[in-house]
Amino acid sequence: MDIHYYLSVFPMEALIASQLEPKQFGTYMATGSKKGSAEQIIFCELEGGFAGPFDWEYAEAKCVPHSYGDPKHSVYLGVYRVLEHIPLERLGPMFLATRDGRTLELAKSDYAEPPVDGERGYYVYQELCPVTPVIVSRLAPESFGRHICSPDGKVRLPKIIFADLKVIDFDDPDHSGNIGSIYDRKVPHLLECIAEVTSDEQKINKTLTRTHVESFSFQTINRAIYAADGERIYAYRMPTVDELKKIDYDWGRSAMIF
Repeated sequence: MDIHYYLSVFPMEALIASQLEPKQFGTYMATGSKKGSAEQIIFCELEGGFAGPFDWEYAEAKCVPHSYGDPKHSVYLGVYRVLEHIPLERLGPMFLATRDGRTLELAKSDYAEPPVDGERGYYVYQELCPVTPVIVSRLAPESFGRHICSPDGKVRLPKIIFADLKVIDFDDPDHSGNIGSIYDRKVPHLLECIAEVTSDEQKINKTLTRTHVESFSFQTINRAIYAADGERIYAYRMPTVDELKKIDYDWGRSAMIF
């Protein structure tokens, strides 16, 4: 059986070796091997063997079938400061697994600047790995990735994976679409953050919430999930509702997108 290497992006940062194919791995990670587990997971398949702190020989020695023939589900190679040691070019497709184990594949692509959202002038980002705050920013995704990973920054990350989020329609909040509970009880603070980044030239980013693990859901993702290191950025584009209905209707239902 082949060994696959997976970067667990959310909700836990980890590098895992497994003999499971990506969709099987997504089901296993989301639902576990025992009844009662239910957790949405984001992970990337990657090409292993590169120089760094990971013990590839250990993975090969331990990631072998069980004596009764079943594949090895997981061998952890790292659970701390993992992303920063993985070259972004080694990352392959990304997978989004719902709480009931349905898994959607997102292809990796070169970055394309998204169109400006009317006259909004700001973005809302969910940082996914290695930290998880929600940020309101006036920077487009590529500029945001460069800023967060800039060696000149006082507070910086070596690499980051983050999602562009949908935003509530303040003129008609009851008809903002299916964006989950992300802005529940946060609208006044969200408006304050938007006002700061759009009116104060010295304020580029503003933290909406420091941690948002429990209420983040796939239905809140707007255009894409991005992986950046300050020099380059890759995009994992989220399918539209119409595309999802053709690609994987059951996943879309499970993710509560429709």
